[in-house]
Amino acid sequence: MENNQERIIKQAHFADNLSRYWLTPLTIILILSIVGIPLLLLWLPLGSYFIQRYINNMSTELTSKKLVVRKGIFTRTENTVPLDKITDMALIQGPLMRFFKLHKLTIETAGQSGNGALLSLTGIVDVEEFRSLVLEQKEKLNQAKPSNNQDENNDASVISILQQISATLERIEANTNHNKND
Repeated sequence: MENNQERIIKQAHFADNLSRYWLTPLTIILILSIVGIPLLLLWLPLGSYFIQRYINNMSTELTSKKLVVRKGIFTRTENTVPLDKITDMALIQGPLMRFFKLHKLTIETAGQSGNGALLSLTGIVDVEEFRSLVLEQKEKLNQAKPSNNQDENNDASVISILQQISATLERIEANTNHNKND
């Protein structure tokens, strides 16, 4: 789905140990609960299979104008985020993530509804480089936009017209009040 104006700048890759990271929390809970230990016999093979399928279906690409994220097993989702709408890209690394040497990249946009990040990507290889590329491309897009002088001139003319309308309405109101008093 690439057109002549958009080129793929970077295709993100995900860390090999991402599936182990996602398996670990429930594995720890099952071990600590003691009664969950027999469930480990189901969780480890099934969890590994579905998590790996999920990771294989994940893709993230940076184009010259947008960030495209695809993921899901049963319900596939594709999020397309225009670069000029991105307001924040945070890197998060909790204790378990530090152990696995992973980061979570969260992406927030202007106008998004709800709390939290619009997108959350865990386990991108060289996440700092990927984040820098996204921010660099966003900056290039902002610099390439036409100047706002024409917008400022349009704003000034709109304000002038609104002031004229306001003055006309005040004159009409004054005439109406004057005629009522006569």
